[in-house]
Amino acid sequence: MSLAHDERLELADTMAKVGPDAPTLCGDWTVRDLAAHLVIRERRLDAAPGIFLPPLAGYTRRVQDSVAAGEWVGLVDDVRTGPPVWSPYKLLDAQINLGEMFVHHEDVRRADGSAPTPRELSAEMQAALWGLLGLLGRVAYRGAPVAVDVETPDGRRRTFGKKSASRRVALRGEPSELVLHAFGRDAVVLEFDGDSADVAAVKGLDRGV
Repeated sequence: MSLAHDERLELADTMAKVGPDAPTLCGDWTVRDLAAHLVIRERRLDAAPGIFLPPLAGYTRRVQDSVAAGEWVGLVDDVRTGPPVWSPYKLLDAQINLGEMFVHHEDVRRADGSAPTPRELSAEMQAALWGLLGLLGRVAYRGAPVAVDVETPDGRRRTFGKKSASRRVALRGEPSELVLHAFGRDAVVLEFDGDSADVAAVKGLDRGV
């Protein structure tokens, strides 16, 4: 098994616990909508392209609504069992789904409006997320007008954004929180250090990846 698989199981458990009508951090999606999104991404190859390609988004939305209208327990089971053997996601699950499962798990956990409460994650999980951040950060902070330094409590550091800029903004926190921010989430536990206008500019970036 893999970290992505383990995170998938925890996500499914959390979805089952909070119920289909609970909110998420994904706009106006409920947990039912988020579950349907994950299912069509892995099981409906005809509809999945519309997740990324706006001209196809209307068809994807209709398929997602249809899947979401299905029986709740079965929908969660489809999330839990993951991609079927014929899906290209099956062989690549460990490589491409860790970020997806982790971020969407936190989308469910942190949507109740209270202060975010990070989970206790293993050192292996944090290391894997730090590795993922190396790819995400280049995309998430590509539009930053300043250098964006991401730093962890144990001293790991990377720089994204306009690396040659004299002005800098530092984001300090665990790799898990840095990954969430790079994925466009604001319900994170991070320290921001820099000029207030520069910090606001980094926080206001379209960081969706």
